[in-house]
Amino acid sequence: MSTVITPPTPSVPPTSQIKADQADPPEVLPMQFTSIDQAEELGLPIPCRAFDPEVFFAETPADVEYAKSLCGTCPVKDACLTGALERREPWGVWGGELFVQGVVVARKRPRGRPRKTEVAA
Repeated sequence: MSTVITPPTPSVPPTSQIKADQADPPEVLPMQFTSIDQAEELGLPIPCRAFDPEVFFAETPADVEYAKSLCGTCPVKDACLTGALERREPWGVWGGELFVQGVVVARKRPRGRPRKTEVAA
């Protein structure tokens, strides 16, 4: 027979006892951590752990931009980018930047030969 243990419910004071400065919690600013372990201990979402890793090594430019957008809210973005630069990662999205042959590049070019003429947008 298994026993179910329920955590105690927190006691909430009546609203008449809450001071004006306690009514609204302070705005929490996103923090940057130096390791994934620190962020995971606090239960913060790490995009490269929550999504399929293949997303961060995509072939199409649209998929690469999607992967870069996922890194925007990552709490270890700066540490990830610094580590990738130190290791000269050969390719993929690291810290919100695209690496190709160990160098950060702005955009992924589509496959195939470039057009000979400019395309009107």
